[in-house]
Order: sequence, then structure tokens, then C-alpha cells
Amino acid sequence: MFLLQASNQPGISLVLFMGTLGMLLLTVGLILFIIFHQRKVIRYQMRLQQMEQEQQKVLLKASIRLQEEERQRIAADLHDDAGPLLATARLYLNENLVNQDKATQLQSIFQARQILDDTIQLVRNISHSLMPPTLKNFGLESAISDLFQKISGAGTINASSRFHEYKDRLKTEKETIVFRVVQELINNILKHSGSSFIHLTQNMQGGIFILRIHHDGRGIIQSDFEKLNKSNIGLGLKNITSRLKVAHGNILFEKDPSQTYYKVTMEIPSDDANEA
Repeated sequence: MFLLQASNQPGISLVLFMGTLGMLLLTVGLILFIIFHQRKVIRYQMRLQQMEQEQQKVLLKASIRLQEEERQRIAADLHDDAGPLLATARLYLNENLVNQDKATQLQSIFQARQILDDTIQLVRNISHSLMPPTLKNFGLESAISDLFQKISGAGTINASSRFHEYKDRLKTEKETIVFRVVQELINNILKHSGSSFIHLTQNMQGGIFILRIHHDGRGIIQSDFEKLNKSNIGLGLKNITSRLKVAHGNILFEKDPSQTYYKVTMEIPSDDANEA
């Protein structure tokens, strides 16, 4: 019996050695796997950060381009329209006015006043384009309702809007952002879709302001929107993204399962809503 046990000890030792070696190799392999996996995760996270930074640059450029285009448009309106009007008014009020007879003086003053009134109206229109008075004085619901009434009044497209839950208004900055995004979306629909109707609805869900636009024309889905956002075209869509980013909102472009119309859904947190 003693001899049998002695003869089995080298086999047991070999088994223990192989088991220990296997466990060691398994542990080393697991450690190496964790290290390589972590490196892969880090590289992936760095790539995501790089992509986010690149997207931020694109949005920033779009925002700057939008502001520059608005400045150029205002400058052009003032230079091309207000400038000539004021120059003409100056002609009527030149230094020779005092040497003219009373009737001519009154006529010149009347003409200059008419021109100045036109200039004031022009500047007022430019100001309204920057901040619509309906939006400023009565809020988002009234401004969008007014916009849709004007579209529908043209007789080409049936446009309607309905706000279901808007007792507490968003802050002025957010209302302006939402209104500008709606303007951009409606402008794209009018220009490119060939729709026969546009319908806008609003509601609240869990502290989120939700606005949806439906139309039955040609449209885009989310993948198209994201592709255009990354391209050198689609400035209007980039402006939408940059505006919503400021408001911590998002937007979704999709086609209805019935395949009969397109739907655009905008969501903005309303936690900081204020009293109307």
C-alpha cells in the first residue's frame, strides 16, 4: 500500500502543477482581455468625443453663418431701402428751403414727412422680422396661430394649428427659438414639399413641451436629417439643430406608418417655464 501511494505522488504533483499553470494562464488571459477591452473602450470614447467636437464645430459655424446672413440681410434692407428714402427726404429739406415761397415750403415739408413715414414703417418691418410683435406681446400660441392664418389665407395650402396644453408659457428665449424653428420648418415645407395641408399640434408630457407638424407632401426622415446635418448643404436644418441645442431640445423627422404624410416632432424641456 505504501509503495502504491508513493508511486501516485508524482502524478498528483503533475496534475496540481498543470491545474495551477492553467489557472495562472487563465488569470493572465483575463487580465490581458480586460486591459485590451479597456483600451478599446477608451479609444471608442475618444472617437465619440472627437465626433462630438466636430459636430459642435459644424453647429457653431452654422449658427455664425445664420447670424451673419441675418446681419447682411438687415444691412441690405437698410442700405437699399432706407438709405434712398432718407436721401430723398434730405433733398426736400435742403438749405434752399428757406428761400422758397410758403406754398413750396409746405409742399416740400409734406413730401419729406411722407418719405420719413415710409422709412419708419420700413424700419418697423425690419424690427418685426427680428421679433414679431405678436410673439413678444401675446406669446408663442398667438404668434404661430397668426402665422398659420396668413398661410391659409393665401388659399394654396390648408394650414391649421391647435395648442392643447399651454397654460404656463415657456421663457421668452425658448418661445423665440421654437417660433424660429417652426418658421424654418414651414418655409421648407412650402418651398419643397408640395403639400396640400399643414397641421400643427402642441401638448405637454412629463414636463416636456411637445410640438408636432404634419404635412402630406414630400419630406425627409431622421436619417436624411442627420446626413444633411453632416454635409455642406442644408444650412436651414443646421440652424434648427443649433437653435434646439441652446434650448436642450431635440427633433425627430419621420413618415407615418400609413405612408400618407410626414411628421416632425420637436421636444423641449419646460421645467423652467414661467407664468404667462
